[in-house]
Amino acid sequence: MTEQIASLVDERPRGLFGDAWHALRRRVLFWAAVSIISLVVLMALFPGLFAAGDPNLAQLSRSRGAPSAEAWFGYDNQGYDIYTRVVHGARASIVVGLLSTVGVVLVGATIGMFAGFYGGWLDAVVSRIADVFVGVPFVLGAIVILTTLNAGGDAGTVRIVAQVVLSLSVLSWPVAMRIMRSTAIAAKQQDYVKAARALGASPSRIITKHMLPNCVAPVLVYSTIALGAFIGAEATLSYLGIGLRQPVVSWGVMINSAKDYLRVAPHALLFPAGFLTATVLAFVMLGDAVREALDPKLR
Repeated sequence: MTEQIASLVDERPRGLFGDAWHALRRRVLFWAAVSIISLVVLMALFPGLFAAGDPNLAQLSRSRGAPSAEAWFGYDNQGYDIYTRVVHGARASIVVGLLSTVGVVLVGATIGMFAGFYGGWLDAVVSRIADVFVGVPFVLGAIVILTTLNAGGDAGTVRIVAQVVLSLSVLSWPVAMRIMRSTAIAAKQQDYVKAARALGASPSRIITKHMLPNCVAPVLVYSTIALGAFIGAEATLSYLGIGLRQPVVSWGVMINSAKDYLRVAPHALLFPAGFLTATVLAFVMLGDAVREALDPKLR
């Protein structure tokens, strides 16, 4: 009897996300990506579990010290413990990536949903505005925004992080908008939307109850990949000297500090760059796995 009940439970029809989870949990790359991301998130939330030292403690007497049992990743030019700073630097990198992704998805997907659903002049105006932002080179746009905001030397951590998040969100929202817009245009032609309109459902109910659940999958895939891309973009801007900076500790700030003495102390750059590369790659692998699981044609 128990076996019959179990077989009936297994044969129940699954929804989109249930079917996706059934496919994801069989993928080795998915679990590898989740393991790396979980480790980095734990480092960001509880850095004291991994490194008990002070990331802002500098001693010039140990400048450029090589990796050893005392300092696993060695010391940088100013005598900071690289391992401790790598662990604590995960927080700023993850926060920037997460907040940028949330901002891009909320703004871009909301605008794209309304533009795709209502069409007409709203769609035309939104599309032309998005074309303007897409036409701006990312690095050039970030330089303009960040130099305009130009937080002074006494700026706190919150303001420095906020202006980087703002610049990434402003330059990247058209991508999420276009994905949601195209999905909404296709969804509003479906029979279930036409039936809801025929029954007198309001536009807000049609969007929230019928269209949004069926349009969220492509945006979810983009969000997963974009989070890793934003972490890499933050490091790029910090490397150029226009992103995060002291007193913020991040992988990009560490790479920027180590670039001038790469030949004499390569470990100061290789360790934060390695953690950055592994994290971005993990999010890309997770996004690819989610994309294949949510799209039946790719299975």
